[in-house]
Amino acid sequence: MPRDAHRPRARARDLVDLPGEPGPHNAITDVPGVTVGVETLVQGDDVRTGVTAILPRGREGVGEPCAAGWYSLNGNGELTGTTWIEESGALTMPVTLSNTHAVGACHTGVVAWVNEVHPRLASAWLLPVCGETWDGYLNDINGGHVRPEHARAALDAATGGPVPEGSVGGGTGMNCYAFKGGTGTASRRVRFGEATYTVGALVQANFGSREELVVAGVPVGRSLREDNPMETTPWFERDLGAGGDRVPAGAGSVIVVVATDAPLLPHQCKALARRVPLGLARTGTAGGHFSGDIFLAFSTAPAPGLRSTMSPTPTELATQQLVPWGAIDPFLTAVVEAVEESVLNALVVNDEMVGRAGHRTPALPHDALRR
Repeated sequence: MPRDAHRPRARARDLVDLPGEPGPHNAITDVPGVTVGVETLVQGDDVRTGVTAILPRGREGVGEPCAAGWYSLNGNGELTGTTWIEESGALTMPVTLSNTHAVGACHTGVVAWVNEVHPRLASAWLLPVCGETWDGYLNDINGGHVRPEHARAALDAATGGPVPEGSVGGGTGMNCYAFKGGTGTASRRVRFGEATYTVGALVQANFGSREELVVAGVPVGRSLREDNPMETTPWFERDLGAGGDRVPAGAGSVIVVVATDAPLLPHQCKALARRVPLGLARTGTAGGHFSGDIFLAFSTAPAPGLRSTMSPTPTELATQQLVPWGAIDPFLTAVVEAVEESVLNALVVNDEMVGRAGHRTPALPHDALRR
């Protein structure tokens, strides 16, 4: 469910002591221009899914390139559009996140939405960036419940300010460390010279086994072994068939999107994306083979040198500012801290959920966590 007063975030009410200075909303939207929208689908007993949309430069900035880079820790997942990001160093499209079998619907929805909002841009070609994690434990993933209009609705809903967290949007049916997971976000402020920049992260958390969970350096998962139906009941044999089809603990996936307004080159953005696993590791995961762990980082700073990626051949040289490599460490630290807190927020704000076939995922218990 969305963040509300009775489920505080990770650093609220002294629940968890975390390092770093967050922005005003402690969210990816603290990066100027970034907007986020969600479309949540909870219907009947079996539908627990949705779409999250991230617009790097807001509605009006679609098509304006951002320097970008991506990184895959483990490729058992999908993030479309990454071959062009790798080639051009530019992100020009919104990013949508949903479930594994909804990537096509989101892709179609983004194309339709851009054709409506920016028809001139759509008249060329579009390579939407659509990511996924598997929600088939709680959601009827093969029911085709996410449709292109849901991706369009998430894009239309995108706004700045506080970001809904927990069981919302693409994170609706997701699980993390065998607790209810989903959408989480956080940010960090970074000072460089006379300027202050922001690094923000948004995580769709659907990874990790219960035993792995670490919070603020404490291996709490080892003490929270009870009430773990996802890993201790034989649902997989009933649903997937007996005989070698057991789903390994920790299977799932995680998509992380990192944004900053610091002026970075594409390969510097990739350096930020490569630090995402360090933030995830602080929460305990070892990055299992059955988890697709894919990360994208982009900069919203002006990028005149990238405009030619989708436009006619320029006739003048471009000049661009950038953070020197020797000054990049604080930005890397900000990524690690924001990713760690994003995962914890996804866990802390959540409530128990019951979904497909009566499957149940408990929420992370606050009182036990404090103890």
